[in-house]
Amino acid sequence: MLLSLEKDLCVVGEADNTSLALEKMIQLKPDIAIIDLGLRQSNGLDLIKQAREHITGLKILVFTMKSEQMYAERALRAGANGYITKEEGADKAIEALRVLIQGKPYLGSKLAEAMMNRLAGGDQPGEATDLLSDRELEILELIGSGLGTRQIAERMHISVKTVESHREHIKTKLLLKKASELVNYAYNWVNR
Repeated sequence: MLLSLEKDLCVVGEADNTSLALEKMIQLKPDIAIIDLGLRQSNGLDLIKQAREHITGLKILVFTMKSEQMYAERALRAGANGYITKEEGADKAIEALRVLIQGKPYLGSKLAEAMMNRLAGGDQPGEATDLLSDRELEILELIGSGLGTRQIAERMHISVKTVESHREHIKTKLLLKKASELVNYAYNWVNR
């Protein structure tokens, strides 16, 4: 609604899941796609990767509630051109869209500063979760949100065995021994 009030911006479509969003992006050929990482029944990082595979020239702005600290770098590596949290508000999102239209990348000021510090070596070493793949991070988040293995499998449309395999990889990478340690770690990580 806010975008439709801007004279130089026009919304051409909306979707709430990866497959429909990708289909509409291919069909409608927008200049910019605004993607939330918290899509229903799917992962926004996967959508970014799929959009990059199928659509050339598309600019992608991530506009999400997910923490910059945890997801911004992953989104940019997946192919996003900009990242902004919903906390920053609609005005900043519109500013980000205009920057992307000019062909420039967009990062919020806090994120840009944090990334510069990290690149310059002035920040603390990365978190243990930086070792996790995007899929493992998504599973860790779902574990921390209270979902069990079967629920995660159903939500992600993968087998229970695949979830169990990811759980084992997560435990290994985070140096955790027991399933209860993983659940505790995930809960604390999600709720920090």
